[in-house]
Amino acid sequence: MILIQGPLAGISCAPFRALIWRYSQPAYCYTEMISCKTLNEGSAALNHRYVAKDPSEGPVCFQLSGNDPQELAEATKRATDYGADLINLNCGCPVKKIRSKGAGSSLLMDPQRLFQLMRAMKQSTHLPVSIKIRVEGHGPDRFHQTLVQAIQDAGIDSLTVHGRHWTEHYETPCHYQHIQFFVEHLNIPVIGNGDVADFASLQRMLKTGCAGVMIGRAGVGQPWLIAELSAKLAGTEFLSPMLNERKQMFLDHVQGLIALMGNETVSLMQARRFAKYYARRLAWQKEFQDAVNLCETFKELEEISSRYFI
Repeated sequence: MILIQGPLAGISCAPFRALIWRYSQPAYCYTEMISCKTLNEGSAALNHRYVAKDPSEGPVCFQLSGNDPQELAEATKRATDYGADLINLNCGCPVKKIRSKGAGSSLLMDPQRLFQLMRAMKQSTHLPVSIKIRVEGHGPDRFHQTLVQAIQDAGIDSLTVHGRHWTEHYETPCHYQHIQFFVEHLNIPVIGNGDVADFASLQRMLKTGCAGVMIGRAGVGQPWLIAELSAKLAGTEFLSPMLNERKQMFLDHVQGLIALMGNETVSLMQARRFAKYYARRLAWQKEFQDAVNLCETFKELEEISSRYFI
């Protein structure tokens, strides 16, 4: 069974992925979503965060965002040169500023444009090319069948399906039946994505017949999750890390960001975004998050963590 750590905006850069590889062995991890324009303009400072790879990590999939075939072709070539192992086109982002540019989930309403984009990618690299989509909320087969035909005609290597419509939030349960539709109508690997956070939810996803499963938010603060799920699939025992180990994971994540970005202040601000995930099982989770939000130095962050991870 293929288990993958998916893309997460503001999180999935090299320090996060390195932690996943230290504690798990996924099939591969994703970068954050990268705008084709950002990649093509070649701003060293901006690009570094998106394309930097840690020496300890394994295969990485670069996820691109765009709606122009020429721009996407150029970005695909650049991603290949930067050392991508796979390349993915985001066709599922529901964020307004992405959709307003004709990218993300808006591409699903224009299968002909999507076909042109997929072909541009395939013709610009020797690497495996995939797309990640959301589903039509009401699930008419005709809508999905049109996408199936475009994917097949473009020669895409694999498909990841997030089982929600772009208008639906995480409170809406994953539509497993739509993932199963693509499994049954495509002869390429289909990766299921949505709501997988433990072994029970993994088993529900596997009932779709998908070839692999993508872990999303559940992997943040739990870099051992894929290893735990793999162990349970194999019927072997898995011991979850103790609180002190989890504290060190959090600090290593932040320290890795500081090293990557060369800016302690900005890195600590980003840490506020994911601190709550590392604190999932803390007795005083809110108090810890409040303290992190006021933290101004890494030394102070170490002291805060030592007080709460006990």
